[in-house]
Amino acid sequence: MGILEKISEIEKEIARTQKNKATEYHLGLLKAKLAKYRAQLLEPSKSASSKGEGFDVMKSGDARVALIGFPSVGKSTFLSLMTSTASEAASYEFTTLTCIPGVIEYKGANIQLLDLPGIIEGAAQGKGRGRQVIAVARTADVVIMMLDATKGEVQRSLLEKELESVGIRLNKHKPNIYFKPKKGGGISFNSTVMLTQCSEKLVQLILHEYKIFNAEVLFREDCSPDEFIDVIVGNRVYMPCLYVYNKIDQISMEEVDRLARKPNSVVISCGMKLNLDYLLEMLWEYLALTCIYTKKRGQRPDFTDAIILRKGASVEHVCHRIHRSLASQFKYALVWGTSTKYSPQRVGLTHTMEHEDVIQIVKK
Repeated sequence: MGILEKISEIEKEIARTQKNKATEYHLGLLKAKLAKYRAQLLEPSKSASSKGEGFDVMKSGDARVALIGFPSVGKSTFLSLMTSTASEAASYEFTTLTCIPGVIEYKGANIQLLDLPGIIEGAAQGKGRGRQVIAVARTADVVIMMLDATKGEVQRSLLEKELESVGIRLNKHKPNIYFKPKKGGGISFNSTVMLTQCSEKLVQLILHEYKIFNAEVLFREDCSPDEFIDVIVGNRVYMPCLYVYNKIDQISMEEVDRLARKPNSVVISCGMKLNLDYLLEMLWEYLALTCIYTKKRGQRPDFTDAIILRKGASVEHVCHRIHRSLASQFKYALVWGTSTKYSPQRVGLTHTMEHEDVIQIVKK
């Protein structure tokens, strides 16, 4: 029996098992086995296969956004509209066969946008180059999931399922569980909150399935067995996702209103160029980038060339971005902007910068 058959057997077993107190240990074990087989499936085959064409694109710009969706939902049209790159778009499926990069220039930042080939059902098992597509998506900062508004909710649930099975968790945070394997001493289990979904026995069963018999486990929040398995495996990617419904010019206003009110969703039309500016605003919010402007002593700030950093970046990050030796020669900095109580404020390396702050660095 191959890995795919084993996976489908376990999935059927989970589907037909009732969920109650008596079966929770059995279900937990099955979920652990399922995660293990899926991890094996993602490992490259040991046999030396012929060298295929590379799929990944070199990272450039300040952030990376991947476009994921079924064939013919308007990914290439969207790329051509937002960037200066022309990606071939036609009325048949699989027009795009490799990864095509483009750059969006917005608020002084260069955002790399990757147009990936369409995903089909079963992509996680390698159908239609699905594995390569999903591997590129794992390296992105934000995923834009392009959906056809005329097809309803089917596409969204199928794509989410495909990404879940390869360890991409959309719009979720990392479970607050401390887990550390040890050399000896058995399994020490503790929790700082009341657990409703996991118990000590279930945790031990899952760990034994992974052949871990000595470990320290501390639950700091009420997590499910699935989330605990994610912590053990450790190769999960947690990333924000924006659900973009295209072709809204072909559906009723009531349907557009319903889709637009869903969480993390934006409705657009590439054909009629509707709502693209709002999508860019949302994308900027999800990327959580900040622009920092620099200033020389006795001169006006340079607003033409911004330093793009992640939200929550400190003065030390700004120093490293300018030059790696600057932080060691740093004396103090003067900051103008919303992160200070008064302008200019004299700050140290640990001061957190905010969007559109101006900084002047004084060396020793």
